[in-house]
Amino acid sequence: MFDKITYLDNAASTRLDERVLEAMKPYFFDTYAVATSEFGYSMGIDAKEGLMAARGSIARTLGASAEEMVFTSGETESSNMALKGVTAAVKKKKGSHLIVSRIEDFPVLNTAKSLERQGSKVDYLNVDSEGAVDLEQLESLITKETALVSIQHANQEIGTLQDIKAIADICSDKDVLLHTDATHTFTRVPLDVKKIPVDLVTISAHTIHGPRGVGGLYIREGTPIEKWMDGGYQESNRRAGLENIPGAVGFAKAVELVTPEENAALARMRDHTISKALEDIPHVTLNGSRISRTPQNANLTFHYVEGESMTLHLDMRGFAVSTGSACFSRSLEASHVILGIGGDHEKAHGSLRFTFGRYNTMEDVDAVLSSLKEIVEKLREISPLYAKSR
Repeated sequence: MFDKITYLDNAASTRLDERVLEAMKPYFFDTYAVATSEFGYSMGIDAKEGLMAARGSIARTLGASAEEMVFTSGETESSNMALKGVTAAVKKKKGSHLIVSRIEDFPVLNTAKSLERQGSKVDYLNVDSEGAVDLEQLESLITKETALVSIQHANQEIGTLQDIKAIADICSDKDVLLHTDATHTFTRVPLDVKKIPVDLVTISAHTIHGPRGVGGLYIREGTPIEKWMDGGYQESNRRAGLENIPGAVGFAKAVELVTPEENAALARMRDHTISKALEDIPHVTLNGSRISRTPQNANLTFHYVEGESMTLHLDMRGFAVSTGSACFSRSLEASHVILGIGGDHEKAHGSLRFTFGRYNTMEDVDAVLSSLKEIVEKLREISPLYAKSR
């Protein structure tokens, strides 16, 4: 077993920061009561104050008010709540037409497919070779029956940033609600809902060194949305269930700890990975935009080599990387994202995703690239596809 695993799959999940754990501890062992009103007992009041402070802190990062932030169990629930809650609220008055991009993460993509099976009409937006949506197609697809447009802020696999301001302006002009999944951009790329008229935003703690199992959904004041889950009156009667107060406090602490300096360091590792791989290893292509991408993501295709083989060999040397999104790591199906940007199965299966976090260094980048160069050379020696290409 290795003394140290070099973890380069921070888009799937991140190592918890010890400072986040310290912030959470009092709400496990001291202030562990259920949040109560000002007429309750003191421990419950303290618990509620901790919850509200966390809500306000996270909301301010988006330029929102505390009342517009709902805590959830994470990205999947937030996006389900947005798509299903809005569709249910407006379908009788407006219709249930949805528009999503072809390369959305599964919480949006599969929720849209579920609604489609239930009778909603869903249009899937095309993207270009870098993953940017077709704005003209978006505008042409919006009708009087369009309930919601859902387009991610950045892609989970290739890191491409969407022009969310242009998308939001189109939706605003057409009087259509817009949801964006900001799981991979929250605190990494600015998103101010005061400046950009987006109506719902999915966020999650697990990608910024916060606890797993807690996320949030920003809901602009006045946005029609049905209550998510029946039960009590928690979360301003929008999402029933006992609040995860330690998780919310940990989420807020994780948000507080992200700095511009850290994001700049991630971008340097990203750029170094892309440049060195393209320079030092033959037959490599970048997936996604070179410029308009998240600071932590580098996704590359190593032609004539299987991604699963590279991942296995890197793992044996102590490096953890991904062949795609966290969900795809359990599947041999070609990535819908790589196919969506015009790639074929060979390109999809030869892709690796490197995503960096707080505990990575430039030395980690150089080490994994050095090992990868050796691995690719050896695998190509036995690759019939590579032999055929020469």
